[in-house]
Parts: sequence; structure tokens; C-alpha cells
Amino acid sequence: MAKIIRAKADKKSVPSVSGKTAKKPAKSAASKPAKAASKPAAKKAPKPKPWTSAEVHEAFSRFRKANPEPKGELEHLNPYTLLVAVVLSAQATDAGVNRATRALFAVADTPEKMLALGEDTVRDYIKTIGLYRNKAKNVIALSQKLIAEFGSEVPRTRAEIETLPGAGRKTANVVLNMAFGEHTMAVDTHVFRVGNRTGMAPGNNVLEVELGLEKIIPSEFMLHAHHWLILHGRYICLARKPRCDVCLINDLCRWPEKTV
Repeated sequence: MAKIIRAKADKKSVPSVSGKTAKKPAKSAASKPAKAASKPAAKKAPKPKPWTSAEVHEAFSRFRKANPEPKGELEHLNPYTLLVAVVLSAQATDAGVNRATRALFAVADTPEKMLALGEDTVRDYIKTIGLYRNKAKNVIALSQKLIAEFGSEVPRTRAEIETLPGAGRKTANVVLNMAFGEHTMAVDTHVFRVGNRTGMAPGNNVLEVELGLEKIIPSEFMLHAHHWLILHGRYICLARKPRCDVCLINDLCRWPEKTV
């Protein structure tokens, strides 16, 4: 008797009642994982309202009343030693520079005397200051240039001062203001912070803050303006914990996180 061999049914195709192969049911939209809802774009904090000219005048009137004759804290004997002190103060505290330069300036208060000491001796005097090796080299080089090109005198223009080794725009502004009474605005980290935090003269870099402050500060305050702002940033408008409770201009300040 012949053996009957039955064909195995294809597992992939399922016969329907009508005899046709039924297709696999399509996945429903509900079975698909839902896409994460896109987050709404974060709103930018509104820009603080610019200071009015009356508010700027009021702020500096208060600074002047509290400290009529502010002084820079770098010790110096003449324009030359001021220039050297400012060059040495880069990335260093005024107090640290003063400790080193008291003895140095006692023996070298002119370019000629500084050259006579020599780079190695200058380096020994200032070795407690950061980057002292490079700074000693700059002090000798700028002294040589003052003798050779400027008759041993500190030049009285920003462009000329900026040609001296180790001297930049801030150095030039400090020297022009303190030595020669020019209405310049030297912007260091303190002034940069105060200009931005208070909203008085916001800027992305020191030059923007410098030009912004020069634009809004009345001429009657410009001789001492950068000292008032430096001292305010150094002792009141501190980087980490600003002392808003004793700030002279806390009612004018635009900082949204002020504590008063």
C-alpha cells in the first residue's frame, strides 16, 4: 500500500476561510512608542533696563561723597615706578606687588638704575610675585626702551605706552590716569564685574565695558571713576558673595540676584 505524504503547511502563511493567505495584522499606531514631546525653547532672561543719565550721576555722586579722593593701592614714587608696578601687577595682587617693590624702588627708581641692577637681581627682588621671571625680563626691556626711545621718560600717549614690553591697554590707562591725570578708564576684573553685574555698562570683553563706561560717566567724575569702581568691586561687589547690604548703589543696581 502506497504511503501518503502530506505537504507541511507554511508557518508564515495562514490560510483564511476563503482559502486566501491572510496578511499579518499591521501594528497599530497605539502600539508604537510615542515620540518624546519636544521641550519648549527656554526663554532668554530679559535684558536689564539701561541706566539713565540721572542714575549714573547719582551713583558717582554717592561714590564721591563717600570717598572724595580715592587712591590707587599700588605704591610708587614717580611715573616710571608706577609703570613698573602696574606691569608687575598682572595676575598678582596689589598688596603682593607692594611687598616686593618697596625694597626694589628704594634702590632703582629710574630706568638707568634698574638696568644697573640687571635682570638677575631684579628677579631676586620680585620672586614672590607670580610669573616673576618673565616680568623681570620685561622690566629690564622696558627700561632699555625708555632710555633709547623716550629720553628715559614715560610717554604720555596710550599708543606709545603699549609699545613697551609687558604693557597693554589697561597698563597704559592706569599710568595715564594716575601719573598724568588723563580721563581714562582702566578695566580690570573688578571693574568688568561691576559694569556687567550692575548693568551700568555690560560688555562681552574689557574693551566693551571700558568704552561703555566712558560713554555714560559724566566728565566731572572721570578722573576718579576707575578707582571708585575698582574699590567697589574689590571690597563690596565681591565675585562670590557681594555685600549688597552695605552697597552704596544697591537701589540702582540691576542685578536680579541682589540680596536687598
